[in-house]
Amino acid sequence: MSGVNLEGDILPIVKSVRPILLPHFGNAKAINHKRAYDASAVTELDIAVEEHLKRELAQVYPDIGYVGEEGGGDRGAQRFWLVDPIDGTGNFMRGIPVCTTMLALIENGAPVFSAIYDFVADRMYWASKGRGAFRDTTRLQVSDRDIRTAWVGFEVNMLDHDVVDIFLELYRACDGHIYKTLTAGWEHAMIAAGKLQGRVCFKPFGNDYDFAPGALLVSEAGGVVTNIGSDAYDFRDTNHIAASPKVHTALVNIMAPYVDRLRT
Repeated sequence: MSGVNLEGDILPIVKSVRPILLPHFGNAKAINHKRAYDASAVTELDIAVEEHLKRELAQVYPDIGYVGEEGGGDRGAQRFWLVDPIDGTGNFMRGIPVCTTMLALIENGAPVFSAIYDFVADRMYWASKGRGAFRDTTRLQVSDRDIRTAWVGFEVNMLDHDVVDIFLELYRACDGHIYKTLTAGWEHAMIAAGKLQGRVCFKPFGNDYDFAPGALLVSEAGGVVTNIGSDAYDFRDTNHIAASPKVHTALVNIMAPYVDRLRT
């Protein structure tokens, strides 16, 4: 989409969710659960924001498809918006300010533009392929820390006993500096801003809409994002590592003995 001012068109639309969400921050109630735990809660606000963004985006780019966490859509389209209306719904319901609204524009099977909006703090993290990553107007750059001083987020299904040893390897390598907020978008934004140094997703609970926006943000901030066991990144494969270059190398080496488990 050369010549198109995506940030000028799209960021104001994403920011328009703030007055919808803020009055309900800390008091929204679940109307459904995707799985049998509270972090999978769905509120009326998830649905309302998803529909709001769908309408507003269609006004500006009617030829681009739309895939939402709640309503789905056609992932086979050449171009589509991939939208998570509230990432961290559980935090949102409790009034914990670690929740975002995010989207990615998928074009020919890859993210080319993304926005992660911290609507509580009113901070917009966004990236455009080949043009860099930003917090509002400030360019972002990943950290230069090594693995021993890194803080690393993780999303590993600890209910799967086969992966507990992997978590322990990560814990030891990071000297115990493991970070978990249940909010992939916010953690990816912190990696891009140099506050965290990496994130590992191994048999995660999240889906493509949880990870694609942040993957582009991290890579455009100078980080490295690859699927586990691969030198490339496909947003449809949720097993991945997103990190600063030094930490990415270390995490790839830690995960290397466990790659075959992804195929079982």
